[in-house]
Amino acid sequence: MTATSVAEILRTARIDPLDARVLLQAVLGVTHAFLATHPEHIVADDQRDRYLALLARRAAGEPVAYLTGEREFFSLDFKITPAVLIPRPETELLVELALERIPQDASSRVLDLGTGSGCVAISIASRRPGARLTATDRSPDALEIAAQNARALGVHNIDFVPGDWFTALAGECFDVIVSNPPYIAEGDPHLRQGDLPFEPQHALVAGPEGLDCIRLIVAQASGHLVRGGWLMFEHGYDQAERCRALLSAAGFTEVFSRRDLAGIERVSGGYAGGS
Repeated sequence: MTATSVAEILRTARIDPLDARVLLQAVLGVTHAFLATHPEHIVADDQRDRYLALLARRAAGEPVAYLTGEREFFSLDFKITPAVLIPRPETELLVELALERIPQDASSRVLDLGTGSGCVAISIASRRPGARLTATDRSPDALEIAAQNARALGVHNIDFVPGDWFTALAGECFDVIVSNPPYIAEGDPHLRQGDLPFEPQHALVAGPEGLDCIRLIVAQASGHLVRGGWLMFEHGYDQAERCRALLSAAGFTEVFSRRDLAGIERVSGGYAGGS
């Protein structure tokens, strides 16, 4: 076969140029900087074949994160498979708000409900080594991916617990509870767009309004928060007002919503009282 350089193989790709570069980086095991500075580098035949196969799958809609098997979140690299949702930048807001409420130099207990890849729990645990994290998920496959990510990133202050929301946590209380639960309504047209058709639907869809999981979490969270604890969760672009109403009705105070970098109210939460 004719030798093919990095520049030539990228020039012939018929997908988004950024996606094409990310896929080639994954195949070659190199960085973005290497591709930019070595356009003449020759791609071996077997590497070209693997790359072309990935291009075809991406052209058919498969998410880049599932094709490469990884995604960066909060400056950490996470293993990603179709068993878990793909971490998204807007969810970093949830981590930031949690870190504001978790002391750096004192012990605390933090719960992440529906951890998926573990990106939220691990990001918090890595920056608060004095905290003890509990991360739950009903999917054994997701919990295994999360545990693998924690080991790979050298984060050890997390317990991974199988269970649906609070079911495995009887009698346990936490200083902070966070969650990125399913919040898309059944039949929402967004489910047919972008990466969503390839992601686990049970981690996306939550009833006719997209609020079934959030209602359950808000209703049960106070029984698992210490006095003076916080509950915070991600929600849909048009759900902030209803989420604040649910929090207030459940007895939470200092109820708030915060906007992500796109200006969308993305995370809401409340305080469980205290002196």
